[in-house]
Amino acid sequence: MRTFDEEIARRLQEAADSGELAAAESYGKPLPEVTGWEDTPPALRMPMKILKDAGATPPEIAMFHERARLKKAIEVEADSAKRKIMQVQLAELEQNIALRLEALRINASF
Repeated sequence: MRTFDEEIARRLQEAADSGELAAAESYGKPLPEVTGWEDTPPALRMPMKILKDAGATPPEIAMFHERARLKKAIEVEADSAKRKIMQVQLAELEQNIALRLEALRINASF
């Protein structure tokens, strides 16, 4: 019985022998650079990639979207009392974002 790696190697060799591999558009070219990969702490790269590939959004991204929504709402709100409430919500959200990012930075460095 073959191992998984041996089976992959066999299939790659078959594709190379048949010319299927060389016909691929990206054959012989470096992989495209993934945006944000180098900015992500090494310990978090694989978990973030798994989330991205699964179509799940990290909670921090949802927080950034909420921050953008609140900023726009503050700009267009005419009622100063409502605007003040939204500004407090924005300040709390920004603090939560900062704490979350700091926790990720600290925990990713081990």
